Amino acid sequence: MENTAYASSPAIPGTSAGQGTGSCSSVSLPIEESLARVVSHVWVNDEYRHMIVEPTARALEVQPGQFFNMLCPSPDEGELWLRRPQSVYRIDKANGRLEFLYKVVGRGTRGLATLTPGQDLNMVGPLGVGFKVEPGWKHVVVLGRGVGLATLGPISQLARANGIGVTAILSARTAELAMGADLFSQAGDVIKVLDADGTSSVDNVRAILERLIVAGRADAFFTCGSNRLLAVMKELGAQHDIPGQAAMEQVMACGLGPCYICVRTFNVNGRQELKRVCVEGPVFDIQECLGW
Repeated sequence: MENTAYASSPAIPGTSAGQGTGSCSSVSLPIEESLARVVSHVWVNDEYRHMIVEPTARALEVQPGQFFNMLCPSPDEGELWLRRPQSVYRIDKANGRLEFLYKVVGRGTRGLATLTPGQDLNMVGPLGVGFKVEPGWKHVVVLGRGVGLATLGPISQLARANGIGVTAILSARTAELAMGADLFSQAGDVIKVLDADGTSSVDNVRAILERLIVAGRADAFFTCGSNRLLAVMKELGAQHDIPGQAAMEQVMACGLGPCYICVRTFNVNGRQELKRVCVEGPVFDIQECLGW
């Protein structure tokens, strides 16, 4: 199943410049179907797995906040009819690798979890609109919870590469689930807030953000993974005129726009509008977001 063609023959790293052999392989497109060799695939804890793959050159051009639609092997006797979207956790261009951190929750991710080093992962992408940084920013704040932490890894990398300081606030039920501290610490400061000790409360997170604002260390906000954290950043952003971007999580079918499964309501200039998360997002202006 992992070698089933999606549009044309999948592109394979190291063959014909990583291009597919189908009729569309010579066309310059922003996305492609490709086979990425699995290099490493391990459990991080009881709920999450960390996968490293060797992608094609085009897939390696993925931008922070974008995602891939993955063709997951079936974990049982039934078929999996739809791909599963996964955002990128780390972009390692120096070594030609992409990393994914995902939660094993349903048949798709249970099937994905069966892949072993040496096997090929069939994926389509890069897809969607990603995060952006602006000239003049000196310090940004990223605030994520659960699987949303994975989505915020690459924007922290991008900020650091552009000389922008980062404060990463990692929210989780327990310290074990506040993942990615090693990655975020390479970009800047890390603050863990946990349900286990009460530090993840909205009031405490708000107090942390307000201190960063007063200290001049919040030129922009980035968030993913929690409605309540989104609401706090959105409110403080509006009060202090701080721009923000949020990566929205949503169930998808095609990942390319035609199916309209991922449509959500957004507030655009005071008017409610329907937008497709897969193609008009998944990253949106934080002030437009109404949660999920």
